[in-house]
Amino acid sequence: MAVKEDNPYFLKEEQLEIIELVRDIAENEVKPIRAELDEKNEFPTEIMKKLAKADLTGLYIDQAYGGFNDPEDPQGVMNLCLATEELSKVCGGVAVSFAANALGAFPIILSGSEEQKKEYLPRIASGTIAAFGLTEPEAGSDASAVKTTAVKDGDHYILNGTKQWITNGGEADIYTIFCNTDKTKGARGMSCIIVEKGTPGFEFGKKEDKLGIRSSATRELIFTDCKVPAKNILRGEGYGFLIGMQTFANSRPGIAAQAVGIATGALDEAIDYAHTREQFGQKIGSFQGIQFMLADMAIQIEASRALTYSAARMVDAGFKMQKVEKYAAMAKTMASDTAMKVTVDALQILGGYGYMKEYPAEKYMRDAKITQIYEGTNQIQRLIINNILVRELAAKKRKK
Repeated sequence: MAVKEDNPYFLKEEQLEIIELVRDIAENEVKPIRAELDEKNEFPTEIMKKLAKADLTGLYIDQAYGGFNDPEDPQGVMNLCLATEELSKVCGGVAVSFAANALGAFPIILSGSEEQKKEYLPRIASGTIAAFGLTEPEAGSDASAVKTTAVKDGDHYILNGTKQWITNGGEADIYTIFCNTDKTKGARGMSCIIVEKGTPGFEFGKKEDKLGIRSSATRELIFTDCKVPAKNILRGEGYGFLIGMQTFANSRPGIAAQAVGIATGALDEAIDYAHTREQFGQKIGSFQGIQFMLADMAIQIEASRALTYSAARMVDAGFKMQKVEKYAAMAKTMASDTAMKVTVDALQILGGYGYMKEYPAEKYMRDAKITQIYEGTNQIQRLIINNILVRELAAKKRKK
C-alpha cells in the first residue's frame, strides 16, 4: 500500500474533502471579518448559514436523520474534530459557535427516543442551532449541584431556575436542559429535557462581554414556570447525570480540536513573522532561541493532535465509557494547555506587534484561555483521569 506522506493520520478521502471545504470557508469567509466579529461581540449568523448550506452541520448526525455520519462506518466525532480544528485555525469564536451545536445535540443522539431523534436531529443537521444547558451559578465543576427544577404536572414538566454561561444561548432554537426532578436523590435525581426557544416562561439574560471567543454568544437561560411537554424528557427521570457525562466524553475531543486549531493558527503567524522580521541585520527566525521556541510549539501541537484524533476515533469506534472518558479528558487537558502555552509564545515572538490588535496573535491567546475552562476545567479533567487510573488499577488487582 502506498503511503501518502501528506496524510500522516490516514484520513479517509471524504475527511480530506471536509478539511478542504472548511478551510475554504475559514480563509475566504471567516478570516476577512474575524476581527470585526471579535470587536463587535457579534454572532456569526451568516457564516453559520454557509456552514449549513455546505452540509457541515450534520457531520456527527446519522444519515437516517439527515446527517453525514454512516452508522456502518461511524466517523462523526472525528469529522466534527476535523471541521472544528480548521475553523479554529482562523477564529476560535466561530469554531465554538459551530461545535456547540454538537454539544447540544449529543444528549439527543445518545439518549433520545426514535421519535425525539426524528423530531430534532434533522433540524439540527440542516442548520438549526442547538445549545447545552448544564452550568448554573452554583453548578459548574460540580455538575450534580444543579438547582433548576422540573416538576411533573400532568403531560408537562414545569421548569424553574437559571442556567449560566450557555454557549449559543439566545441564538439556539433547541436546548437540552439539565434539571432536578427529585431533589432527594442527589445526582440520581437529575434529568435532561428538550426545551425549544419561544416556550412561554423561557427567557434569556444579557449577552456576556467575554475576554475571548467573543463572536460566540454566551447568555443566561431563565426559566419561570416554563411548561414543557413531558414527552421531551430524554430517557426518563433520573438519567440526566449519566447523559451529561456521556455527552462530555463525546464532546471533549471537539474542545481539544478547537485548542489544536487555535495553537496551529498562532504557530503559523509566529513562523511567518519570524522569517519576515529583521533585527541585528538578520531574520529573527535565524536566532537559535526563536528556533527552539518554534520547534517546541510544533512538537506540543502535533502530540496534542495525535491524542485528540485518538480520543475521537475511540468515541466513533464505540469504546467503553470509562476508556473514552479517560482519553477525552487527557486530550482536552493536553491540547488546551498546549494552546495556552503556544499562543503566549507566539505573542512573545511577535513582540510589541503581537500585543497590538492589528495582529491576530493577541486574539489567539484570548481565545485559547477558555479551552482550559469550559466543558470541565483542566483541574477537573485531572481528577477524572486520576479516578479512572485508580479504578483501572483496582480492576487489575482483582484479576490476579
